[in-house]
Amino acid sequence: MGVQFDHPWMLLLLLPWAALLWWMLRSTIRLSGGRKYAAISLRALAMLLIIAVIAGFQPFVTVSQRDVIFVADRSASLDADGLLGQWIASAAMSKEQGDRAAVVAVGRNAVVELPLTAAIPEENKEQFSFRAQTEPSFSHLAQGLQLGSSLLPAEGGRVVLLSDGEENMGDLLRQGRLLRDLGIAVDVLPIAPRERRDAAVERLELPKSLRQAEKFVFQVTIKSTYAGDGELRLYEDNREIAKQSVQLERGENRFALQSVATSPGFHRYRAELYAAGDERAENNAAYAFSRVEGPPSVLIVEGKSGSSANIEKALAASLIRTATIQPEQLPQQLASYAQYDSIILNNVPATRIAAGPMEWLGKAVSDFGVGLVMAGGEESYGLGGYFKTPVERALPVYMDLKGKRKIPSLGLVLVIDKSGSMADGKIELAKEAAIRTVELMRDEDTVGVVAFDSEPWWVIKPTKLTERDDVISSIQGIQADGGTEIYSSLATAYQALRDVKAERKHIILLTDGQADPNAGYGKLTASIVEDKMTLSTVAVGDGADTGLLKQLADAAKGRYYFTNDQSTLPAIFSREAVMMSRTYIVNKRFVPLIGQAGNWSTLFGEGMPAIDAYIATTAKETADAVLLTPDGDPLLARWQYGSGRTVAWTSDLTGNWSADWTLWGKFPSLFSAWVKWTFPQFNAAPYEIAASLEGGETKLGITATDGGSTGINVAITDDNGERLELPALPVRPGEYELTMPAAQPGVYMAKISAGKAGEKDGVTAGFVIPYAPEYRISAGEGGEKLRKLAELTGGRVLSLENPGDVYQFAKTDSRRYADWTRELLIAALLVWLVDIAVRRISIPWARLAQLAGGRRSKQSQTPSAASPAAAGHGQMSRLRQRKEQTRAFYSKEAEPRKSPAVTEREQERERERAKPGVRPPSGGSPKPAEQQAPPQTQKQMRHEAEDRINRLLAAKKRTGK
Repeated sequence: MGVQFDHPWMLLLLLPWAALLWWMLRSTIRLSGGRKYAAISLRALAMLLIIAVIAGFQPFVTVSQRDVIFVADRSASLDADGLLGQWIASAAMSKEQGDRAAVVAVGRNAVVELPLTAAIPEENKEQFSFRAQTEPSFSHLAQGLQLGSSLLPAEGGRVVLLSDGEENMGDLLRQGRLLRDLGIAVDVLPIAPRERRDAAVERLELPKSLRQAEKFVFQVTIKSTYAGDGELRLYEDNREIAKQSVQLERGENRFALQSVATSPGFHRYRAELYAAGDERAENNAAYAFSRVEGPPSVLIVEGKSGSSANIEKALAASLIRTATIQPEQLPQQLASYAQYDSIILNNVPATRIAAGPMEWLGKAVSDFGVGLVMAGGEESYGLGGYFKTPVERALPVYMDLKGKRKIPSLGLVLVIDKSGSMADGKIELAKEAAIRTVELMRDEDTVGVVAFDSEPWWVIKPTKLTERDDVISSIQGIQADGGTEIYSSLATAYQALRDVKAERKHIILLTDGQADPNAGYGKLTASIVEDKMTLSTVAVGDGADTGLLKQLADAAKGRYYFTNDQSTLPAIFSREAVMMSRTYIVNKRFVPLIGQAGNWSTLFGEGMPAIDAYIATTAKETADAVLLTPDGDPLLARWQYGSGRTVAWTSDLTGNWSADWTLWGKFPSLFSAWVKWTFPQFNAAPYEIAASLEGGETKLGITATDGGSTGINVAITDDNGERLELPALPVRPGEYELTMPAAQPGVYMAKISAGKAGEKDGVTAGFVIPYAPEYRISAGEGGEKLRKLAELTGGRVLSLENPGDVYQFAKTDSRRYADWTRELLIAALLVWLVDIAVRRISIPWARLAQLAGGRRSKQSQTPSAASPAAAGHGQMSRLRQRKEQTRAFYSKEAEPRKSPAVTEREQERERERAKPGVRPPSGGSPKPAEQQAPPQTQKQMRHEAEDRINRLLAAKKRTGK
């Protein structure tokens, strides 16, 4: 048993404590005798206890024991939790009483599975069960050793590492040198990974830059642990371009496949291996990328088949390659748009573009620098439903007219199916469509919303849009449930719309269900037409009553829509609102006016043909309105959007509205100039980017061939369109580094710019994130590294057969401390309370004992015939004795305080005692004279006795006793 003080210098407080003790002994005069020494002792003890707490008093006992920390490798390369758990449990069972064990699991990170303890839990005695979550795709053995060593006490112990030694994070031997300096030995248990049938695609190599029509070779490196057959497939932008049967041999295999660079642009490539008996799929793919330079490529998206002949001929005259597709054929992956230099939307309605491609069109412009051109027509711009879409954000014009002309007032009622079949996301898109329609309308317009299931329910009755936020909030509260009843809902909307005062009245019905065709719809649609209203219907999905809905729309002079893609509902609703409330098609012949043409002004120096019609839009504030109409609307506008450029031509290119332009001899070169202006603007001194995996992060190294600037920004985009902007820090002239979080394997595109990420001077580059190194087929050198670690730290190489050897080392003496802080404080408090009691409460122990003794003697005596005079003489004798004792105690200090009257009475009593016949008392027996004194004398003697007692009390008060 020993004692330790955490703050021994605080023991200097004992000096003032001793001084205070001496002062209390010398100066405490109000207490005397035992009470004084008891009070001082108690107070000194309380202060001594507090000083012990302040100094960090800690008792301890010294024990001899062995401490072992098991560090278990749970990475995917080893994958042997069962074996590790059994060996640890067997080793722990061999320890002696008092020995302790702890378990640390390590993968990408290290966690404590079992803290240092002598009592192994019952459920872990046969096989230790790992419960903590560790990322198995990496091995950070150095962190496991660091965490394990931190669990050991200061006196030391041992760390036992159970692993295959295949680390891919940190430095195992460097951590071993640190532990050696701390005096901690590391024992190792090398475990060879289980032999598995595994074939891994190590690398896919091809030139990063190609010319169109250039032949090149794919080089694929495959490492295999067995011999067998396999199939190698190559993909370009998720399109299979080659497939070849291969014969795998044990070890490294190399294969070469030839191909031709056909399509200009940025392309992603992937090699995949399919091999019989392969037990691990995580390492069966490798990635690469390349940019094919050559004639620019333009994607034409046409709303009506065969309507793009004028565009195709104009671009072909400038040797620009084109590909023409329908809107439904737009790619579903963002990276596929990077293979085009520009995209043309030729009179395409937004209702035919799904939500994904609509988003990718905007991102392709802003992130990758791909150009975008929109050509007008009856299905484009506002009439096409592009209000508040990513395409509108990319174009240089707004889809609404911003109050530039008189617009007829609109009364609109939306009839929305909210039955249970709308619950799978349709109702949310229907609400978004209704909200977008409300946002598109003006304050003086009137809107009402009817939601129906088995019966109609007014979400918001027809009201002016002065309180637009309240209307939107009410729409957001619609929930899907119930059946489907269309007729009563339409009738309710019709009756309410009759009372609305508006120049144009319209109803939009949306449903995905069936209805009773014999409910009297003919009479209802006739009433709608008679009251100068219109009705458009939207059928969602194959379960909708398409025949009835089309019949209703035709009978009520509206439009019928069918969609299997519910993401197009917002575009359908906004298109309907625009077509009803505003006259977007301007039918009048005019010659365009030149506006902010810039370097395009020379294109129109010799004049230009007339235009017959166009779609009215509003130019954005920072856009260049190159050509204007007499009403000030933009006919041709351009601007920069993120990394790319976009152009808006609000007339058509089919010849219906612009026949003179399409027949004009300068039109091919003029239109090609517009499209070429949108092509990506690449820097003459591009950046080079390389990626490497370091643990769970990807480190990008970027090199600027022109020396670079003080800093650059990088915008990284993956296949799903997720964008991440990061600053790159310079590490040396022209070289930069940045670290991005863990990401999935694949090809990533980066926009590198010297200014803000995504600006027009940026360079598009690619990099590859491979699969985690834990899934690579190793060379089996980890065992040798473990042996070096044991030799470096003075540890041992253990074996699977003898787990009991773990605790075969010398015990170490360690201290086990007890924290007595709480107990000491409680003791100090109790001592302080006793000290207060001793000082404040005075107990006359002698008087109590005398009284107790008097009662016992009185009880033991028998009744006597003693006279009252004899009793009086006994009392007088005791009083005289008390007087003499008091006089001896107070000595001469009390004498000056006696009054003259008291002194005179004492002298008189002395004279009385000196008279003949009166003798002093002897042995306490009564005086003879007193025994014969008359009754008057006895009374006088009692008065004198009382007087003496009073004088004694007065003397006590004067002396402070």
